[in-house]
Amino acid sequence: MLPTDLLRFRIKDGLALPYRVKPTPTNLRTAELVIATYEGNIGKRRLELKGQLAELEAGRQDWKAVRGMARLLGNMSTFETGVSLEPSIVRARAFSLAQGQPPSRRHAAGLLEQLARELPSPQPVTAHDVQEALYGDLEDQQHLTVFDPPTPQELCQRLELAYAQGLLYRAVNLIITARRNEPAHYKQILRYMKLFGLMATVEGDANHGFTLTLDGPMSLFQNTTRYGLAMAKFLPALLHVTKWDLSATLKPIKLAWLEEHDSEWSFQLTSEDGYVSHYKPPEEHDSALESGFTERFQKLDTPWQLEREVDLVPVPGSVILPDFRLVHPEGRSALVEIVGYWRPDYLRKKFDLLRKSGRQDVIVCISERLQLDKAGVDPSELGDRAVWFKGVLPPKEVLAVAERVAVMAA
Repeated sequence: MLPTDLLRFRIKDGLALPYRVKPTPTNLRTAELVIATYEGNIGKRRLELKGQLAELEAGRQDWKAVRGMARLLGNMSTFETGVSLEPSIVRARAFSLAQGQPPSRRHAAGLLEQLARELPSPQPVTAHDVQEALYGDLEDQQHLTVFDPPTPQELCQRLELAYAQGLLYRAVNLIITARRNEPAHYKQILRYMKLFGLMATVEGDANHGFTLTLDGPMSLFQNTTRYGLAMAKFLPALLHVTKWDLSATLKPIKLAWLEEHDSEWSFQLTSEDGYVSHYKPPEEHDSALESGFTERFQKLDTPWQLEREVDLVPVPGSVILPDFRLVHPEGRSALVEIVGYWRPDYLRKKFDLLRKSGRQDVIVCISERLQLDKAGVDPSELGDRAVWFKGVLPPKEVLAVAERVAVMAA
């Protein structure tokens, strides 16, 4: 992502509009030049890379784009000390020896030669190695060791997304409306919310979609953008979800070029805006159990339809995302949750959430290999909503339970 001073946006009637980076020949050529600069500095010091990037920026009207692209490529690269000697040990020894001599180039050269002979190392050490190691741990002295270049178009997409992400640093709240779709990839949202420590309230249903409301840093912590940074990191995950709208309230940034002094800004995005995520796309199924169940269900002659991860069940302090939803043409539906994971803490939490939900239309499919008693779980509370299976989960047994527990949509 980018620091605030490299963001590009405009304000129109209180609406914050991030700058779009279209794949024009000019933008693609700029991206190509920045990428080539990094490629030409593999194995060289960061200081040298910075110097060449500064030369590339000089006199350009799009210098901010060049600097933003360079910043993003730096985040994607690996810089290392590049020396075999420990810089702190070399410095301590060098300063100790230098105290007994007046400063001069001749004495410095002799001191480096002495250190090369005395410093312990499994390989021969030269005076040049010692000189490189003296300040080798400083950022500018680190060497670019790994660089996996994106394409120019991918870099333009990353920069465009970074401009949108940067506005969320100042988010007071964020509302996501996930419209009805299948598969909805809600699990992607929940996983990244947990990863980045985001909290949300959930409202809605599978037929009409869900609304997730996230409070931001300005409402929780006043003077920190740490939570807003988490929201910004969350945005690429949201791009993998289909059919959504995002609305955020932002605390305005005080900038000299902004004449307006609004008390707040609005920020809007939708799944149709064309942003591209660099996060890994979610798998269609989380396990062979789920994919196998789907394949066997599709071979059945049944009016029931199987939908993948389209429902969210709010519970106090959390949310359940059932694996499947069964829908009958008459309007009845039931949820299907497959429990095949064996860790005791996972099992306890899963069954505790199911109990707290109070839902009687959730079919719980449980592997007979699980030792629920050792996990302190009593499956009897599920009543006739439990389906036990060994190697594979039989769809016909799940449908039989669905006929009994399914409810009409509200």
